[in-house]
Formats: sequence, structure tokens, C-alpha cells
Amino acid sequence: MERLVERLEKAVERLESVCQGPGMCADGSSKGVAQYVQAFDALLAGPVAEYIKISKEVGGDVQKHAEMVHAGLMSERALLVVASQHQQPAENAFSALLKPISEQIQAVQNFREKNRGSKLFNHLSAVSESIPALGWVAMAPKPGPYVKEMTDAAMFYTNRILKEYKDVDKKQVDWVKAYLSIWTELQAYIKEYHTTGLTWSKTGPVATEGAKAPSAAPAGVAPPPPGPPPPPAPVSSSTDNSASRSALFAQINRGEGITSGLRHVSDDMKTHKNPALKNQGGPVRSGPKPFTAPKAACNANPSQATSPKAPPLLELEGKKWRVENQENATNLVISDTELKQVAYIFKCTNSTLQIKGKINSIILDNCKKMGLVFDDVVGTVEIINSRDVKVQVMGKVPTISINKTDGCHVYLSQSSLDCEIVSAKSSEMNVLIPTEGGDFTECPVPEQFKTVWNGQKLVTTVTEIAG
Repeated sequence: MERLVERLEKAVERLESVCQGPGMCADGSSKGVAQYVQAFDALLAGPVAEYIKISKEVGGDVQKHAEMVHAGLMSERALLVVASQHQQPAENAFSALLKPISEQIQAVQNFREKNRGSKLFNHLSAVSESIPALGWVAMAPKPGPYVKEMTDAAMFYTNRILKEYKDVDKKQVDWVKAYLSIWTELQAYIKEYHTTGLTWSKTGPVATEGAKAPSAAPAGVAPPPPGPPPPPAPVSSSTDNSASRSALFAQINRGEGITSGLRHVSDDMKTHKNPALKNQGGPVRSGPKPFTAPKAACNANPSQATSPKAPPLLELEGKKWRVENQENATNLVISDTELKQVAYIFKCTNSTLQIKGKINSIILDNCKKMGLVFDDVVGTVEIINSRDVKVQVMGKVPTISINKTDGCHVYLSQSSLDCEIVSAKSSEMNVLIPTEGGDFTECPVPEQFKTVWNGQKLVTTVTEIAG
């Protein structure tokens, strides 16, 4: 823990070193600091400080997670300082500036995955599901609603915490309030200073990759070591191998004549007719061993070891929108839609897709940590072979099908409350119903059933699980 805190302190020092002169650092009252940086410092000194304080009191994994969140917020502050001093850069340079924030988000989420057995797993999940809100700096023209969406993603777990500790431990309840207040205050901050996107300076040089602040390494996670060097090239000549193989194929292609060179084996040389030959040692083999294909290294997913990584794709092919192999893409949008079109989303990870307008159907296949927001679907939304996905209906949809999926949250709108949800071979499914106050009521989808024979047929009913 001491090493972790020491690394975090050093990281913060490096982040603050980007400031030009004493007036550009943490002192919010200094003259050189832009107004919106001062406002962000107020957020750090208020809700964030309270969250850090209570997290330390809770201790354990929650405290470690809070330190990672704080490092991510400091990376974001460093970007705000750069934006206050530079003009908006080109897209590729902006992506490089966003990398430290992206790394911190990934570190927070990885910590949750590595600690699934933690007693405070709901706390870790609430933070992990909402931490992508730090990516609002890359969202336009509505960064505020994006933060609200990410905050809603945490509600499932914060409600669990409140239910578990409401009358047991007030400190846990205070933790939930402090954490959620960060995002509430951030939405107000964005609305005042960055309504349509991150505000850049209108003077000064154009920001480049070199203008970014040095970011902290993910707290508690050492940077990965460089990969091993490529193996040396084999000493043997490939020409010799090619020649020997060519000769082999030439022998095989001789057809029936291939047996002309074989030596006749007489009866006295056959072991089944001369059992005594079995007890005699045969000649010792000399020379190199026959060629065998090298065995691939053990891999939990063999398909990943044998097939190259496919490039990300978002395109319209005929009547089908193909969204494939997207990773860490939080601002995917399909806006030019028609009623006859369908959308097929395949193998996307840790990404968010918004589909505007009315479309025929949507298929979400083999995705992980995927967020889908759509307006209207006249057919079916199908979710298959996926994990930890969130689907939000803004308009109407008649049917949502969930198959072979673990972890699925469906947010319905007021106009889609008559939607039919069909599920099979799936777990951890929840349907969230909107309330008049703008919140959602969470309703779990049954996973356990009881079937009995009533004398004429099988009758299946839902089994309520106590606790």
C-alpha cells in the first residue's frame, strides 16, 4: 500500500509539472489558471476529496480503487490545462492526448476484473461501470448526457450497496452518495463550461502530442514489460528443405510405379510368422528425428492465437450496417438510417453505439461490455453470446431476445413498456423501468424455474430465490 501511495504521489507531481510557472498549478486562485480549470479544481477539492476520504475509511479494495479514480481525474485535469493554453489539435494528435485518460479508465476496470472475489465487489463494479464518464472530453456535441448515461450504469450496483447496508453501515451509504455526487457535479460543470464539447483556447499554439502532460501510470498496475525479441532465424537452408520436398512429391506422383523400388519381404522376415524376431533388438536409428509440426503455446482462446486481429469496421453494406471488432470506442454513431436497414454488431468490446432513427432490426453478437442506445426498431433486437451489455430503448421496440448472455441490462422508455423480452440460457438479466422522477426501477428477469407433472402435462412456474 505504501508503494502504491508513493507511486500515485509521484504521478501527480509529474502531471503538475506540465503547468507553466507557479500560477498554473494546483492553486485555484492563481492568476494564470483558466476559469474552467479553477472550477474543476473546486470539484476535486469538494466531492472528489469527500469520496477519497470515505474510501480510505472503508479501506481495502475500495481505497485502492479510489486512488486509481483520483489518478484518472488528475490526468483529466492535465488535459484541461493543455486545452486552456492551446488551440484544438487534429484528430490524431487529440487521440494521443486522450491516451493517459484511456489508460486510467482501463486500469480501473481491470482492477475490478482481477478482484471478482472481493467482498466489496459491488463497490468496484459501480466505479468500473461509470468510470468511462471521464471520456466526456472526447464527446461532442453532448458531453453532459454522456456522463449521465455512464452514471446510470452505476445505479444497478449502488442500489445493491444501499439495499445491503442501508440499516447496517451508514458509512457505506455515505460512500454511495459521495461517489455519485462526483458525476452530478461534473454534469453541472460541463453544462456551464463545456456545453457542446471540450473548450479549447482561441489563442496560443495548436496542441500537439508533445504538448500533453506526462500522465501517471495506472495506479497499482506496473507498465507491461517489453515483449521478448523475435526468435533467431533457423540456421538450416530453406533451399535444401524445398529441394527435398520437391523430390518427395516427385516420388509420390509416380503413380503405380512408386512400388517398383520396394524390397520384397520374405516369410522368414515377418514377425507374425517368426515370433522369435520380436525378442530381438532392431537396429538403432541414427540421424535426425522426423519432422513434426511445432505445438502452439497453450492459450485460453485458440482462435486468437491462430487468427490475426481483424480491423474495426463500421459501414453500410447493402441494407446491413456492419459494426465489427470495435474496441474502446465510446462514441460510435449511426445516424443516416432507413426503415429497411438492419444492424449487425459483432465482437465489439468496451464500446458504445448509438443508432438514431427507425431501423428494422438489430443483432448484438459475441460482444463484451457493450453499450447500445437506439431510437425505434420495428422488428426484434437480438442479443446472443455476449457478456456485460447494456441496451437502452429511447423509442419503441416490440421484442428483445436474449440468448446465451451473462449480464444484460435493458433500459426501457415510457413508450416501450409493452415490449416482450424473451430469454434463454442467460443469467444476470435486469429490466429497468422508468419512473416519473426520471430514475429507473430495477426488475430482475427470473433465471430459475420449477416444472411439475399435473397428471396431463408439464407445468412450469417461476421459482423465487430467497435472499
